[in-house]
Amino acid sequence: MRVSRRRFLVAAATLSASALLASCRGETSPTPAPQPTPTPATAGQAPAATPTPPSPAATPTVVETLPKKKLRFGYAVALSGPLAAGAVGPVNSAKMWVDDVNAAGGIRLQDGVYEVELLLADDQSNPEECIRQVQRLITQEKVDFFFAPYGTGLNHAVAPLLHQNGYPQPAVATWVTEEDARRFPYYVSYLGRPEQYAEEGIVGLLKYLADQGKIGRRVAIPYVDAEFGLLFVTPLRPALQAAGFEIVYDQGYPMEIGDMQPVMSDIMQRDPDAVIALSYPADTMLFIPAMKVLGFNPKVFYAGVGTQFSFFKNAYGDDIEGIFSMGGIDPSNQKLLTHMRRYQERFNDEIDRWGGPLYYAVGEIYQQALERVGKVDRRAVAEEIKNGTFDTVVGPITLTGNAFLGNWLVGQWQRLPDGTLEFLGIMPRERSRVEPIAPKPQWKS
Repeated sequence: MRVSRRRFLVAAATLSASALLASCRGETSPTPAPQPTPTPATAGQAPAATPTPPSPAATPTVVETLPKKKLRFGYAVALSGPLAAGAVGPVNSAKMWVDDVNAAGGIRLQDGVYEVELLLADDQSNPEECIRQVQRLITQEKVDFFFAPYGTGLNHAVAPLLHQNGYPQPAVATWVTEEDARRFPYYVSYLGRPEQYAEEGIVGLLKYLADQGKIGRRVAIPYVDAEFGLLFVTPLRPALQAAGFEIVYDQGYPMEIGDMQPVMSDIMQRDPDAVIALSYPADTMLFIPAMKVLGFNPKVFYAGVGTQFSFFKNAYGDDIEGIFSMGGIDPSNQKLLTHMRRYQERFNDEIDRWGGPLYYAVGEIYQQALERVGKVDRRAVAEEIKNGTFDTVVGPITLTGNAFLGNWLVGQWQRLPDGTLEFLGIMPRERSRVEPIAPKPQWKS
């Protein structure tokens, strides 16, 4: 095709100006990792030629003529098995983000407007199956990006595979250790680090209460014998001892446990002031029935993953008052409250008060990173995710190393003035607007 001198000069000027602006901002063009070409929107449609990027003066008509394309997100997640109850919220949040993006017209990049497609695969709460499903999504479905699995062990299982194939791994339901960060530079966690929750969260809370004379210094730690519990209890033990607490019980139990009464009976005999249960959703649900049967009501009861979920609140009603866990909300955060209302209207269920909003935030971070990079370049998007600051439903998010450290470390179910129960952020103390309740109220029935 013959190119006129005028069109040549305009194109050259545009490219020169773009390069100059990038240079002024200190940007460099990222080197794309090997990856499949994004799937065209219509099966059998020939790929459209990449248009010349529009100038700042381009009319809306030019923008709307960008070709329609499709961006595929893979999601190997626990649709069955012991982790399935906790994975409902993450899956719902991913679906909600996809629908919101597509309803707003898609993601606009330099070469087209991308509709988002979500491909779900059941990992059966099993690390080996999760690896198989991720491999299938890469090799057969040729997905462009991934939502990370639900669960610490499953995320660690697939981290090498995602790293080897050039995919970022922005995860929520996992811990990312310093060793993980060295081996897999784009494996990041929006929940923070276990030592943060152990030292600043749990130990900080217990010390705050003990210094006020509300509790003594005897602590029991039952924990799930899975990667989540093992990584959490490791920094917790020395932090408690350094703060002058006596650990009177420190034992793991299998994730498949069906009755918590023998464990709690043993703990009850040790007469602890605080029971810190590092539990997963299924076993979290076993503590209250066992404690009520035994008539055991420690001054502080802290349960793990699941305490923040609607199924915990629905199952135990008023008995959850005073129970601590990770996470929490600030009831003055109107943007977060709006998102929580939208989630409830969409799924007829309450969002969980720890990682729940962050699963949606991961989608927002993906979209903003893609739009800043301007193309489907996994390496460049991963760099932006790791180093950028993003506006999300929970507020601004910036990673420190490979983790977001701005979460609530401890929350507590407390009664609001209108009589409803809400899981309020307690630690860090400098951010909280409410005082922790201790001793814990008596069981209601």
